[in-house]
Amino acid sequence: MYLTSEKKREIFEKYGKSNTDTGSPEAQIALFSYRISHLTEHLKSNHKDHTTERALRMLVGKRRRLLDYLIKVDINRYRAIIKELGIRK
Repeated sequence: MYLTSEKKREIFEKYGKSNTDTGSPEAQIALFSYRISHLTEHLKSNHKDHTTERALRMLVGKRRRLLDYLIKVDINRYRAIIKELGIRK
């Protein structure tokens, strides 16, 4: 499996407040970004996989909603996570 418990813990440790902080928007956005990059690579070689394409679109939407929430709550945290992950609107 591409997303092991160790990888999740590493992502939450790096972007969250601690390795058990799974609920902060920054940690969730980082996890979604990792999953989006994995699904994008999968779709490059399997372009007819429509189920994965739908899952990718849903993940991008979830990440977009979390980023919109973060803009409303704290613009500085939004700018920091965008810069750290290399995402643009």
